[in-house]
Amino acid sequence: MTEMLLKYFREKEQREQSEKVYDTQCPYCSVQCHMQLIEQRSVTRKSYKTIGKNNPTSKGRLCIKGINAHQHALHKDRLTQPLRKIGEEFVPVSWEEALAFMADSITNIQKEDGHHGMSVYGSASITNEEAYLMGKFARVALKTKHIDYNGRLCMSAAASAASAVFGMDRGLTNALEEIPYAETIVLAGTNIAECQPTIMPYFEQAKENGALIVAIDPRETETSRIADLHMKIKPGTDAALANGLLKVIIEEGLVDPSFIEERVTGFKEVKEHIASLDEGEIVEKTGIPLKDIHRVARALGQKETGMIFTARGVEQQTDGSMAVRNFLNILVATGKIGKPSCGYGAITGQSNGQGAREHGQKADQLPGYRSIENDEHRTHMANVWGIEEKELPRKGVSVFEMIEKADRGEIAGMFLLCSNPVVSNPNARFVKQALKKLKFLVAVDLFKSETAQLADLILPASSYLEDEGTMTNLEGRVTLREASMKAPGEARHDWKIICDVARALGKGQYFSFHSAEDVFNELRVASSGGIADYYGMTYARLREKKGILWPCPSLEHEGTSRIFEHAFAHPEGRAKMSVVPNEPPVKKEKTCEDYPLYLTTGRIMAHYLTGVQTRKSPSLTARDFEPFLEIHPQTAQTYNLPDGTLARIESRRGSIIVRSKWTEKIRRDTVFVPFHWDEKQNVNRLVVDDLDPNCRMPGFKVSAVKVETL
Repeated sequence: MTEMLLKYFREKEQREQSEKVYDTQCPYCSVQCHMQLIEQRSVTRKSYKTIGKNNPTSKGRLCIKGINAHQHALHKDRLTQPLRKIGEEFVPVSWEEALAFMADSITNIQKEDGHHGMSVYGSASITNEEAYLMGKFARVALKTKHIDYNGRLCMSAAASAASAVFGMDRGLTNALEEIPYAETIVLAGTNIAECQPTIMPYFEQAKENGALIVAIDPRETETSRIADLHMKIKPGTDAALANGLLKVIIEEGLVDPSFIEERVTGFKEVKEHIASLDEGEIVEKTGIPLKDIHRVARALGQKETGMIFTARGVEQQTDGSMAVRNFLNILVATGKIGKPSCGYGAITGQSNGQGAREHGQKADQLPGYRSIENDEHRTHMANVWGIEEKELPRKGVSVFEMIEKADRGEIAGMFLLCSNPVVSNPNARFVKQALKKLKFLVAVDLFKSETAQLADLILPASSYLEDEGTMTNLEGRVTLREASMKAPGEARHDWKIICDVARALGKGQYFSFHSAEDVFNELRVASSGGIADYYGMTYARLREKKGILWPCPSLEHEGTSRIFEHAFAHPEGRAKMSVVPNEPPVKKEKTCEDYPLYLTTGRIMAHYLTGVQTRKSPSLTARDFEPFLEIHPQTAQTYNLPDGTLARIESRRGSIIVRSKWTEKIRRDTVFVPFHWDEKQNVNRLVVDDLDPNCRMPGFKVSAVKVETL
């Protein structure tokens, strides 16, 4: 009888089981893998699985984060209604009450502290439409100059370097499909195998084709494993290493004279500077043997094709912008730019790290990569937005400088969207203290993050499964992220929240959008004629082509796969080389007797940014449930630090406790801690808050610390 009942219920469940498919894109890294979430429903339960969809970038591949991304979106802790802090508790309120409270708070701040008393802190994980609206909201609804975004902590060095050398910044100057045919590939400070694993096959194919692959990193990583040569560099000396490579290239006549003559300025000054440098000093400074410098330089100079890729290891330094410029000097001097399988790639970190920096979230920027200080650009945007040019604020300051202004009382309010500055910024304890001084803080998020817990008001946002919009991947390929799942409870899309707040402030006539596509159509017009020109893209075209590489100036244009083929983006059409010193203008923190080790930080495969999303995923948390201190065994023994035990790491700014992890893959003078965990184990509490003078990037990669066992 029991068997008959079980059989009956099994058959009934099969009859009543249904399946729903959600097309979407991964919410994590900048590859933007296309995928489907399949929801299988029966009478008793729901189950989910994720499969990859074919696309031009990752060819249907997914990594462990993408496969499990739905776990955070479906998590029980998702915010589903607005929360207002009453005393020390968060109390649910209606949207009407939340918007009225927000409008009153902002109005009072503007009366007492002026328009610039309010600030906007954006994100590189939101859609292009939402990034565009953030910039418009700050300048039109709030009339404040104080807007910047968390991509300042990620992409600002590479973006400023490419703009200075080439005249424009697009993540990759070539499409990914050209990588397999490059004969020399330099991966400087980038761990693609763990951070963007679904594009690793491009590099593996290049290796199979005979390419020399060089990894520059103070520690061995999954990426350095495929390299023919691993240059285990001393932290913070990338600019000097690039000078060493450039010295060999120039002095051995491995430059491209005709390319320099026709398309480059500044080579003469760089050549004179390089002649004054001593190879022995560069070897001593970087820790890289001279024979390795010669090998890589000759490969870059002698081979017909070559590409250089940089990421946070090079860029998150107080001379990150100039270090990247020096690697670009190498490409320009050897003529390896604007040609097949020759070019530069800034390996973007966040999901929309490229698009989010193109359309107005940066302190000095207007949509289409226009400058807020350029009168012609200001007039264009004023016309699009229907305001007077004189009403547009001028440029503001970087995110960390906004926090410093909050600490000094110069900024009294902040609208924070999809970011967690208490964990992501350097000197994180100071950041928390500064944000507590604000008169009003509103956070828009999926969860009650470490920063949201400080807010006066939290507004519930929608996830990647629910929020349609465009994203721009690391190539500069604009894709349409479909999203059809219903948001939980009263959660709203970010673009709608921005419009709702604007209406509450009496600025609704400038934000009368009814869909993400409405916003995109205005963005197209706003970007038209700019460096990042999206005008020729529509939702229909993006669906049809599965993405289009910008610039795309007309509806007949197919997009631009390779940039700089005939000219650079400077007015005279030439690339600009510049002299880069071995020592940065802002001195990096040095080790000493009290703090004898270099601390560097970074990412690991299972987690993303400050971990707010990935730490809600059981499958990802099970892989890496706590941070660790990566340390060389000999170094550990010097400080009596057994493997696998709790250790205190201390800098001049504070201390944290994490578990030690012995490995011979790291330099003996360096330790590594990933940054995906919350306050008590947040390595950014230890990081120095000096900023790059060119791009205002903090120096995450070089801090002096000491370690001890508990």
